[in-house]
Amino acid sequence: MKKFFVSLFTAATFFMPTAFADEIQVPENIYQWIDSSPRGNYFFNFQQTNYAVKDDGTIDLNTIIAPTIITYDNIQIDDVLQKRRWRGLSTDKYVDLVGRADYLKFDLEIGTVQVIERNNIDSTFTSIDSEKNLHPKALSSLSQNQLERKIYRTILLWAKKNNELMIKRSRGHLSSKDAKLNAGDFPIEKFEWIADAKK
Repeated sequence: MKKFFVSLFTAATFFMPTAFADEIQVPENIYQWIDSSPRGNYFFNFQQTNYAVKDDGTIDLNTIIAPTIITYDNIQIDDVLQKRRWRGLSTDKYVDLVGRADYLKFDLEIGTVQVIERNNIDSTFTSIDSEKNLHPKALSSLSQNQLERKIYRTILLWAKKNNELMIKRSRGHLSSKDAKLNAGDFPIEKFEWIADAKK
């Protein structure tokens, strides 16, 4: 089984924007709360949001990987269970379902976001099941009132503000060409959708 969060229940500080029935707590020293809907709370892991690294070890400044988590309320949990039953799928491992963890891949060059891994998770934040490489979505296709739009923009604004930090903590290195870029010339700085999403 795959564990997504290190020492989750030993983190020093916890918070819960919306008090759901299961009272699942998410550590704020790892996750930033983005928003809540009637059915879930949305967070992203700013400690592990980073640039992708190419096969040659250079940092890919056009690709950002961001882990996210959604904690469900009981109504959403019941909805997931009912849909699995309708599809004739087992619900044995779902008695402790609390939410979903997604790994997002932002491609700044073509303006898309893709869920490269999606996991339903239990109360120990262990994967119940997993699916990979969902269909990419154009960021420009999101309407102004969609919660997804706010989620993605929040993550990318954080990345823009913390560009230098993401480069420093990356396991890769800048190419000789990228190492010469001025601060305002990085792809995240010039990514127009972030500004357009304000409108």
